[in-house]
Amino acid sequence: MPPVNLRRSVRAIILDEDDCVLLCRFAIPEPAGTVVWAAPGGGIEPGETPLAALRRELREEVGLAIRTDPPHVWQQEVVAHGHAAGYDGVINDYFLVRTARFNPRGTLSDDELAAENVSGLKWWKPREIACYDGSDAFSPRDLATPLAALITSGVPTEPVRLGL
Repeated sequence: MPPVNLRRSVRAIILDEDDCVLLCRFAIPEPAGTVVWAAPGGGIEPGETPLAALRRELREEVGLAIRTDPPHVWQQEVVAHGHAAGYDGVINDYFLVRTARFNPRGTLSDDELAAENVSGLKWWKPREIACYDGSDAFSPRDLATPLAALITSGVPTEPVRLGL
């Protein structure tokens, strides 16, 4: 079996003082106009550390500067052709960032965000995610469950492995 080429990526679970989570709305043209709400973040560039990538991505997408090293709370491996252009899938490392609520606006222009398929940002209450019955998806699909565990139990001793 040939080796699997996975894109390394970092994401931030950004929680405000009311335990609301900031998510990006990704409008992905293929397959068939998929819309996914996911934590802000993105790929790790060659020569970049995961935390340096996280800092860069958060500045670019939501305008948040983090000064401390946030804890690594989750890891997700998705092996699926077409999930990440040019790769067989992705490994997402999630870090917990606690902050006061802010108005998200990163350094990327609207056109640059659109080129990355980002079409919106929204603060979500955990119960809104758990009760959501619309056509958009979340990533991970069962985001409500690990999010509730993270809020209730705090930072795990080892990153929790997530499914699709």
